[in-house]
Amino acid sequence: MDGNKEAGHRALVLGATGFLGRRLLPELLSRGIPVRAMVRQPGKIEPGLRERMEVVQGDALDEEDLARALTGMTAAFYLIHSMGGRSIARNRVYAETDRRIAETFMRAAGRTGLGRVIYVGALGETGPGLSEHLRSRAEVARILSSGGPRATVLRAAIVIGAGGASFEMLRYLTERLPVMVCPKWIDTRIQPIAVRDVLEYMIGCLLAPETAGESFDVCGPEVLTYREMIQQYAAARGLARRVIFRVPLLTPLLSAYWVDLVTPVASGIAHPLIEGLKSEVVCRDSRIDKYVPVKKTPFHEAVRIAFSEETSGPGVTGF
Repeated sequence: MDGNKEAGHRALVLGATGFLGRRLLPELLSRGIPVRAMVRQPGKIEPGLRERMEVVQGDALDEEDLARALTGMTAAFYLIHSMGGRSIARNRVYAETDRRIAETFMRAAGRTGLGRVIYVGALGETGPGLSEHLRSRAEVARILSSGGPRATVLRAAIVIGAGGASFEMLRYLTERLPVMVCPKWIDTRIQPIAVRDVLEYMIGCLLAPETAGESFDVCGPEVLTYREMIQQYAAARGLARRVIFRVPLLTPLLSAYWVDLVTPVASGIAHPLIEGLKSEVVCRDSRIDKYVPVKKTPFHEAVRIAFSEETSGPGVTGF
């Protein structure tokens, strides 16, 4: 990227210790962009990164904390999202919390004159049948786009990277179950994207002012069913081809409890992921490629990279 484009940017990262945030910090720093992270527990930021950036302690539900963190920043990466917890019953509470945080952020951003906000939301169909998880993501995107800073919304399907909930569910199912009984979502069409490509799009949007005020689909190069993703994962790991039986009566709720039983992914997290697979999640346009050209990573390569990032568990190469 043109080094001149980085000049003048000062970025706040919210959700800096999460799946995307902890990867985004070193990428921004490597491009010479001054970074500030607001976190509840500063000790969770890696020591090597803390020495190269500013870390402030704060609560995203506290408008004063957010205003202090936003002061002097030109842009913010909004990566706060509550997927869910151990219990499915808590998911509605998490959705309400996400709404309140987004509204608090917008009030603080208005006070401090923030210019840009970049948000990674969820790709999926719209309409009355939308899952609660996708409705929450869409609501946060709407709030962030409602005024004040100019928002760029990136809508992604399944993101492939070590530690991501979607990838962890895929890898544990494939590693642990040579024979599976699955519901009809096993044949839903999906366009997964490598986590490193998401990061490239995020930073590219910061450096491309034309993307301000826009919403883009971001996806990898392949459209696959979940069944095909399982089989490609198995092949990449050198495992035998998985035997998959599709049954019509396994609901998303029952599927979530099944995933909870056979993987470390709790039902409260699995349920919104599975609900999101009721409708296909594929890119409807590629407008972003005009502004942010990214060499898209094939699925099998994204899986290989995820293996290399693992330090424990079934995703480790040679398991």
